[in-house]
Amino acid sequence: MTLPNFITIARFIMVPLIILALLDGHMLAAFVLFLLAGVSDGLDGFIARHFNQSSELGSWLDPIADKLLLVSVFIMLGWIEALPRWLVVLAVSRDGLIVGAVMLSSLMGNPVGMRPLMVSKANTLFQILLIGLVLADLAKIAPLDGITRWMVFAVAGLTIASASAYLVTWLRHMAGEK
Repeated sequence: MTLPNFITIARFIMVPLIILALLDGHMLAAFVLFLLAGVSDGLDGFIARHFNQSSELGSWLDPIADKLLLVSVFIMLGWIEALPRWLVVLAVSRDGLIVGAVMLSSLMGNPVGMRPLMVSKANTLFQILLIGLVLADLAKIAPLDGITRWMVFAVAGLTIASASAYLVTWLRHMAGEK
């Protein structure tokens, strides 16, 4: 097993630890674990690219670990009412739409290669920043309520834009357009 794959699997293990920390009210632990998960995501990608340790397994595991982390923490932050539930529903629905479209196109014999779009990368970055800000606020590291409110609307806008872009791309693919 390559080092990047080992780091990615460690990120999988961090997800339930973050969820437990949130459930038990250990906000500093949740923040630190989320920060470690984020650093590990960057680290495994860096090692894979710069030390020629990329693998097919890693190319599948890494985005799954990322989605599991973001979706799980988003749901928990909605559950504890640290994020508006409408935003959680919006973000999770977008991911469900993308996964459903990819699965449906494969089942229909017309698999689509979904590459991350720039708006999707921006959406993911803003989601990560929002979660980090909310966790830092909950951990009493810094009062970030004003910034967090602005970020909620930025994430909502990017989520809608990203879902729309993927939907258009998928519909064009299914219609046979290049």
